[in-house]
Amino acid sequence: MAEDEQISALGERTRFIAGKEIIFDKEGFFISAGDWSEEAAEILSREMGIEALNEKQWRVIRFLRDFYLNNGKAPLSSELKAGLGWSVMELESMFPGGIRQGARLLAGLPNPKSCN
Repeated sequence: MAEDEQISALGERTRFIAGKEIIFDKEGFFISAGDWSEEAAEILSREMGIEALNEKQWRVIRFLRDFYLNNGKAPLSSELKAGLGWSVMELESMFPGGIRQGARLLAGLPNPKSCN
């Protein structure tokens, strides 16, 4: 557990990242997409082992966020592929944890398990 982290009885983790209190679920996903910031994404990506997010990774993150904010849900893999023009295999390889545990998490989207 990080020094700046508190854990609730539900397993939610509260952390201070980039000067802001952010609540994550027990799998590390943002509880509120509104808590996301580029600075938080950069900090979390370094914790995942990504030294610096490259432009392709940022395109994926921004596409995920825009789609989610405009549609109220994350894009399906086919929508992600069509929107960005890259294969699902290429998209999966861009992030540790693939699209679900990597890109979606860094984009501040809620846990796919809690999405309808």
